[in-house]
Amino acid sequence: MNLVLAPREKGQLICRASGTPKPTINWAMNGIPIENSPEDPNRKVEGDTIIFEEVQTGSSAVYQCNASNEYGYLLSNAFVNVLSETPRVLTPANKVYQVIRNNHALLDCSSFGSPIPKITWFKDSQSSTLEGDPYLLHENGTLEIYVAQALNSGKYICVARNTLGIAENHVYLEVKEPTRILKQPKYKVAQRNRNVVFECKVKHDPTLIPIMIWLKDNGELPDDERFLVDSDSLTITDVTENDAGTYTCIMNTSLDHDSASAELTVVEATPTPAVIYEQPDPPTDLELTDMKPRSVQLTWIPGDEHNSPIHKFVIQYTDSLHDHGHWHNLTHVPGSKTTAHLQLSPYVHYTFRVLALNAVGLSDPSNPSHMYKTNPAAPEENPSGVKGFGTEHDNLMILWKPMSGLQANGPGLQYKVMWRQKDVDKNWTSVTVANVSKFMVSGTPTFTPYEVKVQAINNNGIGPDPAVVTGHSGEDLPVQAPDIVQVLVLNSTLAEVNWEPVPPKTVRGHLKGYKVYYWRERSLHKHNPHRVEQQLLTFSGNKSHGMLPGLQPYSLYLFNVRVYNGKGEGPASSNLQFETPEGVPGRPSFLRITNSNLDSLTLEWGPPNDRNGHLTGYTLKYQPVNNSNDLGPMEELALPANKTSITLPNLKYSTRYKFYFNAKTGQGAGPVITEEAVTIMDEAGQNQATTMPSRQVDIATQGWFIGLMCAIALLILILLIICFIKRNKGGKYPVKEKEDAHTDPEFQPMKEDDCTFGEYSDTEDHKPLKGSRTPSNGTVHRDSSDDSLVDYGGGDGQFNEDGSFIGQYSGKSSIRETAGGHERSEAPSPVNTTTMNSFV
Repeated sequence: MNLVLAPREKGQLICRASGTPKPTINWAMNGIPIENSPEDPNRKVEGDTIIFEEVQTGSSAVYQCNASNEYGYLLSNAFVNVLSETPRVLTPANKVYQVIRNNHALLDCSSFGSPIPKITWFKDSQSSTLEGDPYLLHENGTLEIYVAQALNSGKYICVARNTLGIAENHVYLEVKEPTRILKQPKYKVAQRNRNVVFECKVKHDPTLIPIMIWLKDNGELPDDERFLVDSDSLTITDVTENDAGTYTCIMNTSLDHDSASAELTVVEATPTPAVIYEQPDPPTDLELTDMKPRSVQLTWIPGDEHNSPIHKFVIQYTDSLHDHGHWHNLTHVPGSKTTAHLQLSPYVHYTFRVLALNAVGLSDPSNPSHMYKTNPAAPEENPSGVKGFGTEHDNLMILWKPMSGLQANGPGLQYKVMWRQKDVDKNWTSVTVANVSKFMVSGTPTFTPYEVKVQAINNNGIGPDPAVVTGHSGEDLPVQAPDIVQVLVLNSTLAEVNWEPVPPKTVRGHLKGYKVYYWRERSLHKHNPHRVEQQLLTFSGNKSHGMLPGLQPYSLYLFNVRVYNGKGEGPASSNLQFETPEGVPGRPSFLRITNSNLDSLTLEWGPPNDRNGHLTGYTLKYQPVNNSNDLGPMEELALPANKTSITLPNLKYSTRYKFYFNAKTGQGAGPVITEEAVTIMDEAGQNQATTMPSRQVDIATQGWFIGLMCAIALLILILLIICFIKRNKGGKYPVKEKEDAHTDPEFQPMKEDDCTFGEYSDTEDHKPLKGSRTPSNGTVHRDSSDDSLVDYGGGDGQFNEDGSFIGQYSGKSSIRETAGGHERSEAPSPVNTTTMNSFV
């Protein structure tokens, strides 16, 4: 820690280190061992501390602390800077402060210098410093005026000086008049469609810009042209039921504001005039009688009630001596009374006023009474908020809340501060101070209980006996480390540390608790790297044990314990070590699928980064996944710890597989790493096994493909129906009818019952197709190998002279005839058996 000192100041550097064995502390200055450095009578070395007494300009240097033992050393540097600077005032020059009368005023004087400058304040051309009532000078140089009045306005000079020089700055204070609503809006009862006017007359400081705002039910006014806002009033024309509510006028300035509210009630119009209820008029003719040193009687005459009886009268006062312009409630009396007996305080310049209250609201205040001054007296109370504490190890700071002028009961307010060491001193040490709210007691023993009390004093006497408060002088760092430190390892990630609490006297402060520093020195596994990560757990209160969670399994840990108070930490206990047992391993570092064939995949993996013990093997599980993401049967393999790859044979080609892989130690299996892959689809090598970022799609399951197939099937069905209909509607052409139409007897056909042949063509183009053909009458001739003429034509057949059959060609499939110059070709049968069979 660097040290900045002014000439002739004191300071010290402390270098504390712990280790086993205990380190030796050696000092160096500017890189040279301090024993070889030039002698400096203002510097003294005491072990791990260098003490500077009344340092001189030019003594700045860099000091090195070397803490070492047989296992190593640590270095730490600190820069001691003896700074000599003339004062500078940092607050901007000619800054203007504005406050409202009777409020606090704070004038800043921020400065820099070495030695630290002393601040004094002056006003205008006065030569005397500003001290005492009503001024209070804070340690940081700020000047406070408790109750600022108009006479406090003006120019203030801040002077900062030290042994090297002086600097000053000018600031200005402007005390403004407060903003006050003189005439408040009153409660209104209005008939519908009538006009209503709320008045709000305000007084404000003429140098401040006022802004008047009206609210309805604490929100903005409706956006309606019926609402008219003037400088000191609000008018609502043609009121409706929705206009009922509470209206508030707010007068804002840059420094303060004031507000007042009134309620509007809207009623239906009545043929007869409605009774008007309003706030009462203010009381009049205030008079003070029966005047005594600490009491007075006040009487008044009530104002008009406006059809609503007065419930009570409120009496208020203002103190023109201490709090002029601010009115405070003193007491209240029932509405049936017009007299009040008032108990008063000493050293107050009273002015009274009275307000009347009925069901509608408060009246305006009455005119103020004549001033009545009470005589000073001794204080009747003492300061509140008294407490004692230390800011350094050898002091005691006594604080209290300053009393107001009204509480002082008279001029010359002072405070008698008293203290003594508890259970040691019988007599009180005291000092009397004024215009401050704290006192520093120096040279106290470290963290010692003291009894303190503060009593008020003024020119008329002393206050009552004050209450005694117990506090402590300043804390210092603890001097003893915890003893009998032990550790119990509960499992691979949790250990319990126990220690013997230090004696209370060695804490030298308020015991805050104990801190356990611990770090992982190394892993017990040779494959894991060496790491040092210091961690801290704090256990508040007077504890004697604590848990260390989140430990790394199979590791060597070191730790120590320290007590701490409000000042800081004490020395550390000796470092102890413990080992955590094996735990389950972490996830394997990677899992890859490579070298696939039609029915096999190769998996490669890396061991876990956190083995947490000796690996005993790996577990591999895998199962197929179909296109609907349904999982197939699970296969499981146990693999040795020294293996880093495996080839899985006999897999299905073009199939997606999901793999689950984890490592094991003696404590169990670690978390699983998963992967997916697909085997090769064909021998060309397409769709080889890869990690699956997305799912494959089967076209047979797609909606558009199913719809297309259905449309094709429907079209085929329609074509079949059309063909069937055409066949049934086609005309029949019997051979007998055709033969009857011929006039040539040579071409007369055989009768049906003669079993003659059907049509036959002797031309090459009209040869029948190979196979049987159905005659036009639907009769199918039997196929026979007999040569009997009866089978062909019956007994009526004709023969030539040589015995040949004359009508052998009378059954041609195509008959030509000439009649009227036309040729006609007989149409074949519309039914083709062979063609129909192709559709069946």
